[in-house]
Amino acid sequence: MDFRDSPEEAAFRAEVRAWIAENLPDALKGDAGEGEWGQLSSGHERDKAALAEWRRRLQSRGWVAPAWPKKYGGAELPVMQQFILKEEMAGARAPRFGGVGIGWVAPTLMQYGEEWMKERFIEPILSGKERWCQGFSEPGAGSDLASVQTRAVRDGDEYVVNGQKIWTSGAHIADWMILLARTDPSAPKHKGLSYFLVDMKSPGITLSPIINMVGNSGFNQVFFENVRVPARNLVGEENRGWYVAATTLDFERSLVDLCVEYRAILEEAIACAKAEGLTNLAWTRHRLADLVIEVEVARNLSLRVVSMQARGVQPNYEASIVKLYASEVEQRMAAVLYRMAGLRGQITSRGVSRWELLMGRIGRFQLHSVAATIGGGTSEVQRNIIATRGLGLSRA
Repeated sequence: MDFRDSPEEAAFRAEVRAWIAENLPDALKGDAGEGEWGQLSSGHERDKAALAEWRRRLQSRGWVAPAWPKKYGGAELPVMQQFILKEEMAGARAPRFGGVGIGWVAPTLMQYGEEWMKERFIEPILSGKERWCQGFSEPGAGSDLASVQTRAVRDGDEYVVNGQKIWTSGAHIADWMILLARTDPSAPKHKGLSYFLVDMKSPGITLSPIINMVGNSGFNQVFFENVRVPARNLVGEENRGWYVAATTLDFERSLVDLCVEYRAILEEAIACAKAEGLTNLAWTRHRLADLVIEVEVARNLSLRVVSMQARGVQPNYEASIVKLYASEVEQRMAAVLYRMAGLRGQITSRGVSRWELLMGRIGRFQLHSVAATIGGGTSEVQRNIIATRGLGLSRA
């Protein structure tokens, strides 16, 4: 493939870069995006009014959800232009808006939802008026998602839900949840599941926060005790929720711009290393050079996936290759930056100077990176997909 922009893509990149420079509010300039580095650097302590204005400006271009159809407020951008937009946003350290609602829920509803669902939920997702979380994983069903045991029993015009979910990101701030629950316990595990939209204010829902090593409480356990969900909130057919959930997971696993975040991390770390004179050390120079190469490899792997999508080919094991490689690059990067920082790498508080701020980020990045090879599908799962679907090896 040709890694250079076509004339049309180069023109679009220039248009995006100029538009961001003109429209990004001053209060947000120099801030980080919504990826891991952004979470670790800013702690979401941003000017809310500036964020709201930035979202409004992006929405006016359809760039909050650039892949969506225009009739839903998107821009219907071709795949390569979506990728260019992500690159330029990350390069400008401009906040981006995504998450469960924009990335997974709305596209799933566009494909499987009834018309009333699209009218009721899509606009509030786009505008940020309502937030969503994903109720899939359970204590005994993570990588083997089809083994979920949370039950939903039909009772007239409602389903009664009992069970537990875990690792539910953002449940404590979410207005709604997409829930995968078992509606036919006698059926084979993939064929007895259903997919629901659940109001998080429903009686019987309780939350228990999970504090991670970074000190964040983004994860939650969610308990359902006789929670009543209207039957009309079933997405797709009863007992065929696995296929709806698979669509949601396809949207999740097609996110291929992590390498853009990594490149932003490296650029900042290299600048600070030069300022501190750390690049006089051969070890530092060599390790940083290795990481620059690895991040560029990750970008090229991502471009392979993007180019397949642009041709209308659905990536499969190719997306697993990107996820596996990028998550392990993240861990190697964190280890190198942590060693480069020395004892200061143990600092996790936010300092004042650029270097103090970077040290705090490195400390949190090292702790955060531990989960990189677990979240979104473990490395073991990705290797199995690559082996069976990519190399044609037997599951045995």
